[in-house]
Amino acid sequence: MKGHVYDMAVIGGGPGGYTAALYAARAGLDVVVLEKLSAGGQMALTHQIDNYPGFEDGIDGFSLGEKIQKQAERFGAKTEYAEVRRLDLTACPKAIESSEGTFYSKTVVLATGADPKELGIAHEKELVGRGVAYCAACDGMFYRGKTVAVVGGGNSAAADALLLSRIAKKVIIVHRRDTLRATKIYHKPLMTAENVGFCWNSVATELLYDSKLTGLRLKDVVTGEETVIQCDGVFISVGRRPVTELVKGQLELDERGYVVAGETTETALPGVYAVGDVRTKLLRQVVTAVADGAMAVHMAEGYLAAGD
Repeated sequence: MKGHVYDMAVIGGGPGGYTAALYAARAGLDVVVLEKLSAGGQMALTHQIDNYPGFEDGIDGFSLGEKIQKQAERFGAKTEYAEVRRLDLTACPKAIESSEGTFYSKTVVLATGADPKELGIAHEKELVGRGVAYCAACDGMFYRGKTVAVVGGGNSAAADALLLSRIAKKVIIVHRRDTLRATKIYHKPLMTAENVGFCWNSVATELLYDSKLTGLRLKDVVTGEETVIQCDGVFISVGRRPVTELVKGQLELDERGYVVAGETTETALPGVYAVGDVRTKLLRQVVTAVADGAMAVHMAEGYLAAGD
């Protein structure tokens, strides 16, 4: 709506974004969610979520995303399917240029998320859900009693491997170096776990599959020798890439590119909040994203009431 100024514009329709919209709409704020694809964000790609409270049999991420969207819209939140192309967060009101025109808002909630980094090898995308995964906490349960590989050597990979060691029959860590980059706290439990093995100085060069993943072809980065390991699944944990291109130069980012914002979700710019995976935080899960969404609205209400 040209010239209309919303109380709150939420950029991104994941769990954090739509929870912010829900809380804002329920509090009587005029709120719009700008989402370029569909509700749920990265969560929508998760086939089964068992660790979100309230669903005793679990729920798939796409359905949960739709439910949160409908709940927010029940209270009057609006959804615009638009790709945001440029932000002016210092303007008053704040300006959001998109594929569907320019939106104006008194406050902005950034809920753009973070994408898992891919290995970039053939058939990786088409095997997601058929042996290729990026989140052990989300998808580890599907590999109970099976053999899995974890590609990576940082804290995320080590945490994934440790979690999977309690579920899977065997865990094989594939790392391009000869020692883990993860902090020391992970080393001893992984090294002493009877069902955890290591392929050092190795990179995955090929995904082997029929109807689903059956194994990996590895290359030794020192000798060039190639080997094949059999596995039912591979968890790719080589980092995440926060979606922050829109705010570079406007908001403070940490060394990994995440928006600097604490538990209040406030950024360095008044009236701008960062929720979910895009902000600096220790745990990136659906339940922490929705908590961020609620907190952002709480802080925004105070900001709006002050008339800033």
